[in-house]
Amino acid sequence: MPRNVMRITLAALLLFPALALPQDDKATKPPAIGYDDTPFLPGGKWRVHDINRPRPRVITAPPENRPPSDAIVLFDGKDLSQWLSSRDSKTGPPGWKVENGYMEVVRDTGHLVTRQKFGDVQLHIEWAAPAVPHSSSQERGNSGVIFMEHYEIQVLDSFQNITYADGQAGAIYNHIPPLVNVSRRPGEWQSYDIVFEAPSFQGGKLVRPAFFTVFHNGVLLHNRQRVLGPMKHKELPPYTPHAAEERFMLQNHGDPVRFRNIWIRRLTGYDQP
Repeated sequence: MPRNVMRITLAALLLFPALALPQDDKATKPPAIGYDDTPFLPGGKWRVHDINRPRPRVITAPPENRPPSDAIVLFDGKDLSQWLSSRDSKTGPPGWKVENGYMEVVRDTGHLVTRQKFGDVQLHIEWAAPAVPHSSSQERGNSGVIFMEHYEIQVLDSFQNITYADGQAGAIYNHIPPLVNVSRRPGEWQSYDIVFEAPSFQGGKLVRPAFFTVFHNGVLLHNRQRVLGPMKHKELPPYTPHAAEERFMLQNHGDPVRFRNIWIRRLTGYDQP
């Protein structure tokens, strides 16, 4: 080979290293995680936790906000006075750890439920998955932000962690993936800003479904998205009539997920004080 041609070839390999190696599609293809035997979602081609459903594209995130004057502060970094444990018929003291301005899930202590009940609300919450991941998919920083104890926005370490699309961080769990994956690295603080419109029932029948509008780290994930029903793993249960206001819940999935700066606002209609 002429010397000048060799110089050009070496320079091309330095600038474009991918040219030096054969491309292996199998090496870059994400693992197939999910199910192909679960119920189909109404009006679409995807199943609950569908193994083939496209996963959201990954984008980068921006910082946070503070409570407005009419907010109910559910956690200010000092104590769990606004919360009860879901164990002992929701009357027991919470067993989660509180230190350094955050609360942390403690395995086998039950979920946290609020003392107060809520319907239509705006919620702000900050959370962090464990800094050192010990597993993958749904076993990595799993928790949940659950409205009325029925309707869940998933908490999960979804930074370079493949799972089924409707179970990753920001998903309306068990049926609707987020528009994008804007997850920060494990251990970094993240925020959810959520508007939840409660469902309404009349005569034992659903009159209006629930709706979610969700921002993750300041980025829109769901824009008044209709909720198809309560959350449940591998199933799509129908709406069941319940009260106009129910407790807000943080899920104990056993992973030491941390939460801080939690506040909530009751929402009213236009022209109401």
